[in-house]
Amino acid sequence: MLSLDELSKKVKEIFAAENFTGTPSGLYEPIEYTLADGGKRIRPTMLLASTQMFGGNISSATDAAIAMETFHNFTLLHDDLMDKSPLRRGKPTVYTKWDANTAILSGDAMCDLAWRYMLRTPHPNLHAILTSFEQMCMEIYEGQQYDMEFETRDDVTISEYKEMIRLKTAVMLGTALKIGALIADAPSEAVRVIYDFGIELGLAFQLRDDLLDAYGDTTVFGKQTGSDIKDNKKTYLLLAAMQRGDERQRAELRRFFATTPDDPADKIKAVLDIYALLDIKKIVEDEIGKHNDNALSILDQIEAKESQKEPLRQLAERMLTRDK
Repeated sequence: MLSLDELSKKVKEIFAAENFTGTPSGLYEPIEYTLADGGKRIRPTMLLASTQMFGGNISSATDAAIAMETFHNFTLLHDDLMDKSPLRRGKPTVYTKWDANTAILSGDAMCDLAWRYMLRTPHPNLHAILTSFEQMCMEIYEGQQYDMEFETRDDVTISEYKEMIRLKTAVMLGTALKIGALIADAPSEAVRVIYDFGIELGLAFQLRDDLLDAYGDTTVFGKQTGSDIKDNKKTYLLLAAMQRGDERQRAELRRFFATTPDDPADKIKAVLDIYALLDIKKIVEDEIGKHNDNALSILDQIEAKESQKEPLRQLAERMLTRDK
């Protein structure tokens, strides 16, 4: 039974052993640049942890783990281009380092590579595994579309926002766990429950991301803080402030989020000042804690030894307190 740290090390070894180079170099260099960079590797680690928890052999889940991380990084290449984000993991994004066309094409190639690795997963449950992966892909695209549409709406509700982040972020964590369980031949009810655990954990993860975007240290977080405010993104922070604030504060927020100044520093500060008056940081932290507690409660329902659950329990705790 591997610990969480040992599983994380295993994922690093898996990616270190893969070769993502090829010709034409203009297509493959951005892929190598992205996948060699590392990041948190949460999704492949979760997939291996789920396989292990249900008694499966993690070596049979290697290709699926690579597929999950490759697809995740494909979405980041396109997200960064759509959001015009200059930094990712403290380094220039692909569209910044190369150009927009490269980010599109190399991202498309990464999507294809993800499917290639998933198809290499040898298992009697391969149809169910591929069906789960395909459903995840479409839901992520749907979530991204909602995210874009929300930018031009001033009536987005908190429930709509949480559905968007469920689609855009949480389903990938849930699907990583579900595929790991399918590879381990877990009972159907256990497959459903571990997916639900991932959804709750994913909601907490994205809300933490929202919080770090506003309050994190850029040198640690690896992305520019305040970018959601600068880009007029609807986040849980903004929607909670609109719900909690008085008419004057709501009018101020509507005005700030209708503009994109050349120098956004004053805008970011003004919005954060309103958030401070409304105690928004604590409200979001409480919401993160609620979803994290929900996740751990679901994990408790799974019939497995506590030692088998421990890596996922530790991962949930680390995600709750992460600063990047």
